[in-house]
Amino acid sequence: MDIRHLRYFVTVAEHGSITRAAEALGMEQPPLSQQIRQMERDLGVVLFERQTRGVRLTDIGQALLPRARTILDMQAQFLSTAQELARGEAGHIRMGLAGAVPLLPVIPLTIRRFREMAPNVTLSLEESNTPALCAALHEHAIDLAIIRPPAPDPARLSVFHLLDEPTVIALPRGHRLTTRPVISLDMVADEPLIIFARELGPGFHDAILSAYQSAGVTPVIGQQAPQIAGTVPLVAAGLGVSVVPRSLSQIHTGGVTFHGISAPAPRATLAVAIRAGQNMPLVTRLVHVLRSACKAWEKRLAAESFFETE
Repeated sequence: MDIRHLRYFVTVAEHGSITRAAEALGMEQPPLSQQIRQMERDLGVVLFERQTRGVRLTDIGQALLPRARTILDMQAQFLSTAQELARGEAGHIRMGLAGAVPLLPVIPLTIRRFREMAPNVTLSLEESNTPALCAALHEHAIDLAIIRPPAPDPARLSVFHLLDEPTVIALPRGHRLTTRPVISLDMVADEPLIIFARELGPGFHDAILSAYQSAGVTPVIGQQAPQIAGTVPLVAAGLGVSVVPRSLSQIHTGGVTFHGISAPAPRATLAVAIRAGQNMPLVTRLVHVLRSACKAWEKRLAAESFFETE
């Protein structure tokens, strides 16, 4: 049975007349009568009692009418949802975030803005390290991830640059350099460097060590942190110093002070990754929103830095 038959049935029932129903449907009366009779034959029931003026539902017709309306409502909802999905306005996104990413203000603000733009979208978040997030993408456990590049197995992913976050040096309170707002890496070359395991974020890990080398010094590797944000409590415990994304300075640890780094200073690069060839309009829309917001944030950050040096 064609779903159009249900629409014909409901329209005739609502108008109580095949002639008026045909006008409402924009069709001729004879074809509509034929379709109703065909529907009754297919179902093996009588839906309408033909009267001198119009038609009236039989008891069976009365019983089937609300069910027909339910099916038509479900069809309308199905079509509406499909169109919203095609426009990236509805659905469910599973999003992964690399370590310390939620502390960067532009990221949660952009996610909140996206949810306001697409209120019918359900967004679930999980935080992990870059290799684990990329593996989750490959396994279809998440739909996109904000990572610290490079991504393992990049041929299977599409990776788009988001931003390069400035870094700061975290010192234990009372350190001899606490009063200096900006510190060069050679000034702390003899201090144990608290750093996270390389496999958690090889790009940022290597950028830190490369910056030390560019400063002409080799760091003394100290305690290893279980995650990027985990370096700050270890600094507070007096176990050494650490180079962290500037957003981590929001962590209010009483035993730590944060200081700018003079050139050469590493950057904490972020990117958004999706599966290569992925065709989900909703995910594509979120990637676009993230890239635009991060680009604007970087421009504003650069302008602030310019005026600070004037």
